[in-house]
Amino acid sequence: MRISVTIFLTDETITPTRLARELEARGFAGLYLPEHTHIPVERVTPYPAGGDLPREYGRTLDPFVALGQAAAVTERLGLGTGITLVAQHDPIDLAKQIATLDHLSGGRFTLGLGFGWNVEEAADHGVEWRTRRELVRDRMALMQALWADEPTAYEGEFGSVRASHAFPKPVQRRTLVGGAAGPKLFSHICEYADGWLPIGGRGLTESLPVLRTAWADAGRDPAALQVVPYAVFPNPGKLAHYADLGIEEVVVQLPPAGEGEVLKALDEYARYVGGGGGEV
Repeated sequence: MRISVTIFLTDETITPTRLARELEARGFAGLYLPEHTHIPVERVTPYPAGGDLPREYGRTLDPFVALGQAAAVTERLGLGTGITLVAQHDPIDLAKQIATLDHLSGGRFTLGLGFGWNVEEAADHGVEWRTRRELVRDRMALMQALWADEPTAYEGEFGSVRASHAFPKPVQRRTLVGGAAGPKLFSHICEYADGWLPIGGRGLTESLPVLRTAWADAGRDPAALQVVPYAVFPNPGKLAHYADLGIEEVVVQLPPAGEGEVLKALDEYARYVGGGGGEV
């Protein structure tokens, strides 16, 4: 099993370059970064985990800039977002960012995408909350048109692009969708993604067979489905359970802290990482 990490990198934490070097040296498989452009002070959206919104949410580094730095100082470390808020981006610009990062890193990028939870943040980007899932679906189709091997036009409900020359192309085009289990989420995964990023990894015994059935019903190759439990606090029993479910990668949570605390956490997680590029 590959062990990757996620962390809220901010202006107060360990730097992307320092962390990336340490992860690769220790055999971790990848680094996934979250995204929040800003957190409006006046908001009514409750924090999904309950209580006050942690400080790091309003200080998060841009994931593509930070992952670009990580790519430049590593050779094997996987790079991903967890998650990119696609609805808050111009899809033509985002397609270029993704393709460039994947190209320059030699195909190491995974697009983890989601629909967001902060209504006020999304509203400042002009996002209509009730249609955000359909907006993301539309923008993914537009980006895939730009990534096609031949110039391909796209006309959608929310946007369009002419048949265009758009290089570089992503090398691997790996896409995972985050969100809570349910028919709507699973239909999105089956339509335009390679798998699921279930936050926390709870309830997979019940939900994974449902997703696998939906995947097969959509005509997708059963062996191609990727499920990557995300922001997990690991223990041996939990990881063994994931392995029994056929899961091949887990993303564990690091604290949004300075160098000393983060490296201590890596030392604690190192027992789950074998010598073969993050294998356990």
